[in-house]
Amino acid sequence: MAGFAAVESASAETPARRLGAVPREGERVTSLELFFDLVFVLAITQCTTLMGHDPTWRGIGQAMLVLGVLWWSWAGYAWLTSVVDPEEGLVRLAMFAAMAAFLVCAIAAPAAFGHLALAFALAYGVVRLAHIALFLLASRDDPRLRSSVLGLAASTALAIALLIAASGFDGAAQAALWVLAVALDFGGPYFFGTEGWRLVPGHFAERHGLIIIIALGESIVAIGVGARTHLDAGVIAAAALGIALTAALWWSYFDVVAIVSARRLADAPAGRARNALARDSYSYIHLVMVAGIILAALGLRRTLGDVSSDLGAIPAFALAGGVGVYLLGLVAFRYRHIRSVNARRLALGLACIAATPLAAALPAVAVLAALSGALAAVIAYDTHVYGEGRQRVRHGDAFVRREPAGG
Repeated sequence: MAGFAAVESASAETPARRLGAVPREGERVTSLELFFDLVFVLAITQCTTLMGHDPTWRGIGQAMLVLGVLWWSWAGYAWLTSVVDPEEGLVRLAMFAAMAAFLVCAIAAPAAFGHLALAFALAYGVVRLAHIALFLLASRDDPRLRSSVLGLAASTALAIALLIAASGFDGAAQAALWVLAVALDFGGPYFFGTEGWRLVPGHFAERHGLIIIIALGESIVAIGVGARTHLDAGVIAAAALGIALTAALWWSYFDVVAIVSARRLADAPAGRARNALARDSYSYIHLVMVAGIILAALGLRRTLGDVSSDLGAIPAFALAGGVGVYLLGLVAFRYRHIRSVNARRLALGLACIAATPLAAALPAVAVLAALSGALAAVIAYDTHVYGEGRQRVRHGDAFVRREPAGG
């Protein structure tokens, strides 16, 4: 009873808290944010579906544009919930409404360049306008943040208008309008400056790490979808190699790079420097990594569908090229934070992309085995070379205390 009384007393004393935007206090991702991210799971799956239904260069290009638009929607809410508590006040209800609109976007994604183009554009408009409205609410006592939000609102409005206009065209004209809309969306925070934005570093880094896991989950789903109900020795081997590949992608990000980058973001001076670092490394570069994972998922689906046949040009680019794109994104992510390049991962990323013509003529399972083996070799070498430094990054003071005196 005392607990209920405390809740009632707090509610009576702070009615404005229930109606307004409450600043975020903790660094942990909330359950509502994870719930919101479930819609992005479908969005990623739908991008893979779009490429699967149209396995051509045009289909890949369209899927990447759709992914860019959906990613920017998600990234906007990652910034928002690093400023306000998503589970307090009207923000919770607005998040539910945004989820509904985001769900419509995801459902319409496979036909976003076809008969559902207008539905996609309108739903996207609702997602972005709700985001801007919540940011305006959150910035009512912060003039610098309000100025940044108004700049974002301008680029957002233009992007929405272009996508609506694109629904009336097809072919090259439609694609050009989409490219311009994506460029305006992504360019807004870059050209309008970063001074006014605010974020909680630990929360922001964790939120993006979780979305990498969600993207990797699509690779797991692709393995199951590709195998369907057919199961023999070849499929079992390909499934095991697919898990090995996905695990290597996970390891490459989470073992050290994600930890160091989160600490660098926290240590960066608050304001322009931290905001620019967050924008470049998380809002921009993480899209490259997610795109690589989604491409690889398409290749995995094709591989599990027929493990003995040659991959062909498009699936080979998706599988080998997707891994290469992911690695190049990872190299850029590391460089943006510590100005250091992992030469081995850079070389392997470039080699994966360059080897796609060769991969197209090889059995799918052979390509998968080669990629998994190459990634495992690089990870094993890095783990050996950076052994002590890696332990210090991962365990900090606990590792120092375990060392013998003088070690």
